[in-house]
Amino acid sequence: MKKCCLLILLFVLGSVTAQETSNFEKSPIYPGCESQPIESLKSCFNNQINTHIYNTFKVPQIALDDTYNGEVKVLFEVDKSGAISVLYIDAVYDELKTETHRVFEALPKVTPGTYNGKPTYFQYSLGIKIPLVNPAEITLESQKKDVLDMSSVTDLNADVSEEYDNVDKNVVKYEQLEYSSQLNIPFTHNYYARFGQAMNGLGTNSHTAAKPFIYDEVADYYDFKAEKEALVKESDGWWQRKLWNEHLVEVQGKDYWFTVDPAFDLQVGKDTEADFNSTFNNTRGIYIQGGFGNKFNYSASVYESQGRFAQYFNAYAESLKAFGPDPAIVPGRGIAKRFKKNAYDYPVAEGYLSYTPAKFLNVQFGHGKNFIGDGYRSLLQSDVASPYPYLKLNTKFWKIKYTNTWMWLRDVRPEVTVDGAFLTKYIANHYLSWNVSKRLNVGLFESVMWINSNDRGFDINYLNPVIFYRAIEFATGPDAGNAILGASAKYKWNNKVNIYGQFILDEFSINDITGGNKSWKNKFGYQIGMKYYDAFKVDNLMLQLEYNRVRPFTYSHNSIVLNYAHNNQPMAHLWGANFSEAIMIGRYTYKRWFADAKFIFGKRGFDFNDGTDNLNYGGNIFRTENDRNASTGITVGQGNTTNVFQADLQGGYIVNPVTNLRLFTNITFRNFNPQAETPAVLKSNTTWFTLGIRTDLFNWYNDF
Repeated sequence: MKKCCLLILLFVLGSVTAQETSNFEKSPIYPGCESQPIESLKSCFNNQINTHIYNTFKVPQIALDDTYNGEVKVLFEVDKSGAISVLYIDAVYDELKTETHRVFEALPKVTPGTYNGKPTYFQYSLGIKIPLVNPAEITLESQKKDVLDMSSVTDLNADVSEEYDNVDKNVVKYEQLEYSSQLNIPFTHNYYARFGQAMNGLGTNSHTAAKPFIYDEVADYYDFKAEKEALVKESDGWWQRKLWNEHLVEVQGKDYWFTVDPAFDLQVGKDTEADFNSTFNNTRGIYIQGGFGNKFNYSASVYESQGRFAQYFNAYAESLKAFGPDPAIVPGRGIAKRFKKNAYDYPVAEGYLSYTPAKFLNVQFGHGKNFIGDGYRSLLQSDVASPYPYLKLNTKFWKIKYTNTWMWLRDVRPEVTVDGAFLTKYIANHYLSWNVSKRLNVGLFESVMWINSNDRGFDINYLNPVIFYRAIEFATGPDAGNAILGASAKYKWNNKVNIYGQFILDEFSINDITGGNKSWKNKFGYQIGMKYYDAFKVDNLMLQLEYNRVRPFTYSHNSIVLNYAHNNQPMAHLWGANFSEAIMIGRYTYKRWFADAKFIFGKRGFDFNDGTDNLNYGGNIFRTENDRNASTGITVGQGNTTNVFQADLQGGYIVNPVTNLRLFTNITFRNFNPQAETPAVLKSNTTWFTLGIRTDLFNWYNDF
């Protein structure tokens, strides 16, 4: 039996070797090289090309006047028919580029190269030295240098593979493949407003609630390449192109591509209310994205940051403090350790893999954030919390888009920490978006949160992407999870105006809802808003109005660990519950310039916690409902009623539209006026001015 297997193995190896020896590459044949042996075709081709260039090329007068001494880099291709075409030219003077095009257009058609006997494409890179050098002289000089006394010299590297050198032969000019890829478009409200109108046109079958979008689904409605090309700055030098128009590193091969960019958020400012001299943020990072083939993409960003913010921002960050020695959690970013006396050091890493096995399905596994909604806020799932691990399925067919997201979250409070380890929570969300007509879209949302009770870990019941979570939660026990139901709607009034809304339901008790006694169990919230594109016939001006209202105790639970939160931050609206707010937003862009204005008018209800009144008034979603202030007569804004006004004015210039690097200045006016001052709720009247440069890849929220 062993001998038989050995014979079979030898036969297979022999077959592979024979097959490989029959698969060989034959270079294109330049006219006049037909009589050359195969091993000399490449050198003959090169020599004839260089001779043609030397005899035909006319050095432009500008290069002669400057006594220019350098090189023109040329990437060209021989196609299956033998036609020679230039792919890319890099030169100091445009006149050199023009002359190079002219010379290559004068080249004759050649006999195409072959692989395994079949015509194929060949790509070459070539350097044209200026002043021109006679190829015959180069050949003679090379031959003289090659004359060696082989009797006294032993070449230990005589057998050198060309595999490493051949890798670069497949590298071509980067073709901005990200804009047709399965990568996420970095979600910022400012940038998404650029293509909002295109996505919301009458009759389109787009779905705009589940964010971030991937480039491939938006490319059907918006031309990203045209947008970037319209903003291109004329630049001659390499560093100018990289600063104004291109990725720092961009590489494209036959079946792969990737880009690498630095990421910055460098800003300095002044808070009129603070007892320190200045605010600052010093973020340095790297941002990588790429793909293999047409179905697999990846992205990663790593940041190292130190910062000191406005007084109210710092106070909120420290109120989020996790168990342990670290003093704060920077909102939306992560746990921060102390930096110097009164600043923070907060590293952040995000990344994901994106795979599209079929046109209707995209699968992502990563560490980041997600958002559901058409508004500035979301009552279903927002991006205000720190990044978290997630698995997401986006399924699109007919007039439906179905989004499933499973997340691994953390409760980092001291009261739930065991042996120094943070509590792990799990959450599963379903969101079904349906385009009912050319104008109307409706969405259905359900979510369930659970913990590792009875050592069940990530409950397999919730892995089912099509089951109703509320029924599963009921079947696994009254305290086994916290289910939330929601709905959304959007109506396209016309091509310029659309109206949107959300409804969230955290408790369903028909008797309490219809009883009329304002029961604490009436745990719901709603949103209504409107967007107006090219407002008042001003191109690229978007106006937005939005109203949000959430009743007390929504998103909380009688078990304090089953609140709808992560890392001490809400997973829905930034304010938690027990509030109402009105928001007005304007966004305008002109070429590389942009301006944003945002005004928020709100009313919030806080707990007193003054030693006398320690009841839960329903605004703090991390408290248990069992110590509530009352069971009936519950109203929005109850407790320590606080009026909030905030205005943010921002303007700036897009330095590089490809990386979204921006110069900006921002002014924040904030008035925070509680009914009673407590250690946790202080009056504040702030003016915060900042100036900086930022790679804008995510939303910063300072309106809490």
